[in-house]
Amino acid sequence: MNAVLVKKALETVLDPHVLINMISQRVRQLNSGAGGRCNPLVANTSELGAADIALREISEDKMSFDLPAVVALKRASGKDRRRPQNWARS
Repeated sequence: MNAVLVKKALETVLDPHVLINMISQRVRQLNSGAGGRCNPLVANTSELGAADIALREISEDKMSFDLPAVVALKRASGKDRRRPQNWARS
């Protein structure tokens, strides 16, 4: 991977973990070779590897991502929960 392309992509995607996941998924798509989504979205890719193509696509805003909204989870209360049949009632 080209370090300059990584820095440009990190300007677009601020979280490096998200960037790694995006690159790995796009590399799998490019290497699978099935359908239109496997074609590079940028021009002049003759001397680039799949990871560099994915980085260029991200840095040129050809790919994007959406982070899911944070949902507050609630713990279930024990009031209406059923007990197993072999438990003794008190």
